[in-house]
Amino acid sequence: MPIMRNMLLYLSKNQMANRAAKKYGLRFGAERFVAGETLDTALVKVRELNDKGILATLDHLGEYVAGSEEAAALAADVVKALEAIKDSGVRANVSVKLTQLGLDISYEKCLYNMRGIVAKAKRLGNFVRIDMEDYSHNEQAIAMFEQLHSTYGPYVGIVLQAYLYKTESDMVRLRPLAPNFRLVKGAYKEPPEVAFPKKADVDRNFILLIEKQLKHGHYAAIATHDERIIEHSKAYAAAQRIPKTQFEFQMLYGIRPQLQQKLAEEGYTMRVYVPYGRDWYGYFMRRMAERPENVKFVVKSMFKK
Repeated sequence: MPIMRNMLLYLSKNQMANRAAKKYGLRFGAERFVAGETLDTALVKVRELNDKGILATLDHLGEYVAGSEEAAALAADVVKALEAIKDSGVRANVSVKLTQLGLDISYEKCLYNMRGIVAKAKRLGNFVRIDMEDYSHNEQAIAMFEQLHSTYGPYVGIVLQAYLYKTESDMVRLRPLAPNFRLVKGAYKEPPEVAFPKKADVDRNFILLIEKQLKHGHYAAIATHDERIIEHSKAYAAAQRIPKTQFEFQMLYGIRPQLQQKLAEEGYTMRVYVPYGRDWYGYFMRRMAERPENVKFVVKSMFKK
């Protein structure tokens, strides 16, 4: 299975495969994990989740833009999503990838785009999450979060990845900000020099980070489909008398919907990450790499009539 995972992660960055995928659209299983190519389609899916007592995070897919104009246009799309959330009345916030907003072109131009997005979120009483990408962008993302937080405070949050050795020290560094963290295991292929190579070590660190965030009284978005870690988090919170209002569980659109519903019915805040847009290929391939069950689903869908 590691061979398949590595192959899928390689294909996630292959431009020829990306072009072929776009040609055929969201057929052959991708529509299970991507809520459509347009904002309107995604909002329909968000409302369906809201009707079940589940919140959402909208993510306009895209990364590694070619120029400043494209990055500015994508930033404007995120602003439109925030406005659409307000106008439609759905319960959702947004997440963004900094490479989509021009980080590889210019840190300052990306920061300018992000200031426009977070300022809009503040005016509308909403929230923006900075997604964490591969290790090469990690430190820039944390620095940008620090700058944005100094102006916009609780209207911006960030993702921390449990598979990186440095994440625990990053958490300590950011603790004075009382940050809102989305805690994840991590989905990119990283070398053993910077990331735990063994799943058991990643899981152990993930639990450590969850406990530290909760212990220090800061909001924790616990993003996992692992029932063992979910149950541990619930038990730890109960034992430490940490209120349910201090944390939430997050999962990806199309994965473990029954468990999502169960947690919502138990009174936990449950939020689903809802990706949409034409540039869905890289995201989709990383989902395939994460879970062998996803590959099986897609293969079966290709042979359905």
